[in-house]
Amino acid sequence: MKPDTHPDYHEITVVMTDGTEFKTRSCYGKPGDTLRLDIDPKSHPAWTGQHRIVDSGGQVAKFNKRFASIGARTK
Repeated sequence: MKPDTHPDYHEITVVMTDGTEFKTRSCYGKPGDTLRLDIDPKSHPAWTGQHRIVDSGGQVAKFNKRFASIGARTK
């Protein structure tokens, strides 16, 4: 391997949303840094099966209003 071409690979601490933590090796930050997760497999809908719609600024309502007439065709 060429010197000085690869990032520093060191140990960090990962803190899950429920407060549990574990140590792993990563290129993130500096040695000993802590990575706090906002979403992890214990809270993400893809793994929990609990889907929810997050309506940020009425975007879902705006979409439904705009495209409500698409499926309601009459002959």
